[in-house]
Amino acid sequence: MTKGVDNIERMVDILSSLPTIGKKTARRLTYYILKQNTEYANKFSSAILELVENVHLCEVCYNFTESQICKICDSEKRDKSKICVVEDPSDVSYIDNTNEFNGLYHVLHGVINPLNNINSEDLKIRELINRLQGVDEVILALNPNIESDITAQYLANLIKPLDIKVTKLASGLPLGTSIEFSDNATISRALEGRVLIR
Repeated sequence: MTKGVDNIERMVDILSSLPTIGKKTARRLTYYILKQNTEYANKFSSAILELVENVHLCEVCYNFTESQICKICDSEKRDKSKICVVEDPSDVSYIDNTNEFNGLYHVLHGVINPLNNINSEDLKIRELINRLQGVDEVILALNPNIESDITAQYLANLIKPLDIKVTKLASGLPLGTSIEFSDNATISRALEGRVLIR
């Protein structure tokens, strides 16, 4: 009996380590899983293993993909003169689902944050600069907060001397909100109203 309780608490701890899932939700999910059959448990665990083993970073934009180069980077239909720079891989799908942007993406995997010891060298900034040949505009679609503003200004200072237009999302996104929690209409307005970074 004790062993069963230990397994439950272990699962609760694992699930509550996921973003936005607290202990209460983790416990509810754990009991939901316990009510399922072994086949469900096998599918669930194998899906997680296959996800971790088969998904890696695109060699061009650093979004998640199952191939060497993601479908967006590999597409002939995308506008290769524009690159939208985002903080996290999840931001790519949120922006792309608006159908407002048909260019390419670049994922930084974070923003400059000295308090957390995250510097420019820890991000995919060098990789971004290396792929700017033939690009007319770089859109900085970072979450509206102080760390993102610092990162945006740092990137603008690097890119503007290359005679490339650098824009950022309009203020349709409220300060402190993540792209991931914004609806399509808000993201679309922010893209349409993007402004030049001075």
